[in-house]
Amino acid sequence: MTANENRPQAVQPRRIRFNYPVAALDRHFVQGDLVMSHMIAHLSAVFPEGEDFFIRSVRRYADQITDPELKDQVKGFIGQEVTHGREHRALNERLHEMGYPTRRIDRLVNRRQKVIERRFSPLTCLAITAALEHFTAVFAETLLSDERAQALLGTTEVRSMLLWHAIEESEHRSVAFDVYRAVGGDETRRIRTMRIIRFSFPLAVVTNTIISLFADRAAYHPVRLVRSFAALRHSPFLTRAVFRRLGEYMRPGFHPDDQDNTALLEHWEAALFGEQGSLVDHLN
Repeated sequence: MTANENRPQAVQPRRIRFNYPVAALDRHFVQGDLVMSHMIAHLSAVFPEGEDFFIRSVRRYADQITDPELKDQVKGFIGQEVTHGREHRALNERLHEMGYPTRRIDRLVNRRQKVIERRFSPLTCLAITAALEHFTAVFAETLLSDERAQALLGTTEVRSMLLWHAIEESEHRSVAFDVYRAVGGDETRRIRTMRIIRFSFPLAVVTNTIISLFADRAAYHPVRLVRSFAALRHSPFLTRAVFRRLGEYMRPGFHPDDQDNTALLEHWEAALFGEQGSLVDHLN
């Protein structure tokens, strides 16, 4: 089956806004969980510069795309990623006010992206983008499909924003991958890049989460800290099924749409943006 046959019919940016009023979030907003709150805050802090990197990596090759459907997918991908970056910046400012080091992480990611773009070729940057898009899509679809993952975020505006982000990541999960293939990216580079990403990305998340915890007084309560780390064993984002899906990327001939997400997207499109959708009032 070709990428064209697999690819969703449309990737449409949504004009949407979220709001994080003062005192609307608890300090540890992921069900009071210390470690998960810092981890989610770190991931949010990474997104704006990360999304900009993804956009640049794909846009460099936009003129080489001849397939009109993929051209439309690229436009939709860029539009969605621009909005993701904007909304995470708004959340990150709120998290900064709550004591999370989101501004520092944003600066660090910016410097790291500049080094990567100087050191590696545009095609390798696109391979990095495709690999990281697989990570985000797998975690996004875990959030959308696992009630335990949804329950972690309660009923906060952060939950609403992450559900919206997750549905759009799932919608455009194959775009960077298809651009990489269309411009001549080979399997060796794709798989080799993921081998590095599989190690470096989780290591960066764990390292920066621990650094973030050092600045939180609650982390110096040993019983609470140990219990929070122990709870990670039962996290819906760290199951064998999740690791198996992440590992599928290493298989020669893999395509992101090998796993059908049509029903999942239809369910959440209706739940979030249908007539009675929970996020209709957030749309502009």
